[in-house]
Amino acid sequence: MQNPYQQPSQPGGLYRPPPFQAPPEPDAGGGRVSRKRLVVGICALTALAVAAAATGVVLGVRENRDRASAAAAASAADPTKPLVAGWKTVINPTHGTAFDVPPGWEVLEPQVFSGYEDRKDTEKVLIGHTAPAFYKSRWCSIDANGDGQVTDVRLGNVGTKGAGGAKDPADIAVKEAPTWVYAAYTQPDKSVVTSDKPVAYTTKSGVKGSYVRARSSGVPQSNRCAGDGQAIVFGFRNSRGDLVSWDFYGRTGVPGAVDDALIMRILSTVRLAGDPQDPGPGP
Repeated sequence: MQNPYQQPSQPGGLYRPPPFQAPPEPDAGGGRVSRKRLVVGICALTALAVAAAATGVVLGVRENRDRASAAAAASAADPTKPLVAGWKTVINPTHGTAFDVPPGWEVLEPQVFSGYEDRKDTEKVLIGHTAPAFYKSRWCSIDANGDGQVTDVRLGNVGTKGAGGAKDPADIAVKEAPTWVYAAYTQPDKSVVTSDKPVAYTTKSGVKGSYVRARSSGVPQSNRCAGDGQAIVFGFRNSRGDLVSWDFYGRTGVPGAVDDALIMRILSTVRLAGDPQDPGPGP
């Protein structure tokens, strides 16, 4: 019996829904898994694997400094209150983290897991995160292998994850940023992925850590949805001292591709959201 949470046309895709969520069902046309509930990761480089992608609406980055400081102070007491007026707050109670996204982004339940399998070994999860937010989840749709299973490719994906085993925040970012790019866009070719050195960074609410930006160049466009992408990973510690990361990845070189200013504006809103609910370090 087909796993209702994984489309066979996407050999690298993973989606784990919140507990007790009913599985998606075919629509009246038959053979189509509901677009509304199915969230999957997508691999690139073959006609049967589509690269997921991300972009955002570029909003003005100039803010009144006094208002921004007041918002950051308010967030320290109430992490559910967005730092940017009109944005949505994404909370991951498992890791005790929060951040904001623009109003056009789709915020999923905290229990949702979104990630990528190794295309050569589908039992192996390369990377993934929980409590994700997506931008334009139907940016590009394709029937990858002609079996009627339509894959919806999104332009944006951002979430948080644990980083058990990492040495420090910079170590998280160095390891995870290129892994996201490879998993989402370039499998099985690692040679087209490059990374910058870690950069020390402090968010508006005072969370200190390091981020790394990674990107691909030269991914074969095996279909109209495939192509290059980038990732930015920010490593930091939650209130318990556990190492965690905020992860963004998205397509590059396409109309509307996410602007660096917007990525950094979202990153600037990362903050702690109480004590983590998980038992300890983990994914």
